Amino acid sequence: MHEFTIAIAGCGPAGLAAALLLARGGHSVVLYDRFPAPQPVGSGLMLQPSGMAVLARLGLAGAIQARGAQIERLLGLCADGRTVLDARYDELPGPPAQGLGIHRASLFEVLLDAVTAAGVPLVEDHQVTGSSVRGNGRWLQFADKSEAGPFDLVIDGLGLHSPLAPPCGRSLPFGALWTTLPWPQDGPFRRDRLEQRYRAAREMVGVLPTGTRPGHGEELSLFWSLPADGYEGWRARGLAQWRAEVTALWPDCAQLVAQVSDPDQVTMARYAHRELPAPAQDRLIHIGDAWHTASPQLGQGANMALLDAWAVAEAARLTRDPRAIPALAVQLRAWHVTLYQWATAFFTPLYQSNAAFPAWLRDTLLAPASRHWPGKQIQALLMSGLAGNPLPRLGLTRIGQDRA
Repeated sequence: MHEFTIAIAGCGPAGLAAALLLARGGHSVVLYDRFPAPQPVGSGLMLQPSGMAVLARLGLAGAIQARGAQIERLLGLCADGRTVLDARYDELPGPPAQGLGIHRASLFEVLLDAVTAAGVPLVEDHQVTGSSVRGNGRWLQFADKSEAGPFDLVIDGLGLHSPLAPPCGRSLPFGALWTTLPWPQDGPFRRDRLEQRYRAAREMVGVLPTGTRPGHGEELSLFWSLPADGYEGWRARGLAQWRAEVTALWPDCAQLVAQVSDPDQVTMARYAHRELPAPAQDRLIHIGDAWHTASPQLGQGANMALLDAWAVAEAARLTRDPRAIPALAVQLRAWHVTLYQWATAFFTPLYQSNAAFPAWLRDTLLAPASRHWPGKQIQALLMSGLAGNPLPRLGLTRIGQDRA
């Protein structure tokens, strides 16, 4: 075992998982976060069988599942009632599989508690602004002009706008409004479904069950598609107009949007599509959204980050030279990352676009094809994060596969 000194910038899922894996691997790890106290950003997300394979190896799958909602099916209907998306996890080969709807705060808290229990130092209120290689190590620079180092390796988990990564990619024309609401106990929604309703591809509303957070009870995430430049106009039109638009598309949501009494209960998420051309550098690797970002249409963001973290830990286990870790980790992940970047770029306009053709293509050609073999299986593989067979390359297996 060769112990490396490793700095991790950012306390998102990628950074926290990497810290835990590397600390358990015997390395000297320190985490840096820009907030005075680490905190999650956002509402609900989907954990797929791909990401759950990492959490299972960390011994955290049970704690995560206890807080989330087991999702069996993703169902999408047009405003006229036609089914245009019906992706089911039971179409996957092998052991039974599900997705898990969960609040970001729940995932964050479970990971942070495990990192704290592992004794990983967390340096708060340190905003990373840059890094440089000097001598035999890489240094981090902070907003207060201080430095830390030298480190054998720096891991960039700072997300889309990381100051350690060069700008690249493009902003997407659509984002979404997100809010977290109490689960309506007498409502029409299913706890085992992520459901969406569409008007062509220009309007979309969705409901994602997110399980139970301590102190909050059972919850869901409500999301509404919105042009990336439309947030100020949305606020100016007022909540009454928004409630009417949502209810016109999906009447069952009336009881949900009635709970939103202040625009500040709703968060605007803006999306981008990017993949760094050089995610591996000298003693530096970018992981998660700092390496690759896409719209959430395939629900892969947190799962890809967890797989990236596992790849870095595997690379650290396989080599004696810390300078080789970034390239080896990228080699383990590059095919899967590129596959999902292409897939997400293709599917996003089918569900978020002002153009008529993408919705026509979705409804007329792709939806019928997805109801038959092999369309059903391909759809399930893409949704689950298992397209491209990423787990064996990383030495991982699906939950339940060792017992199948």
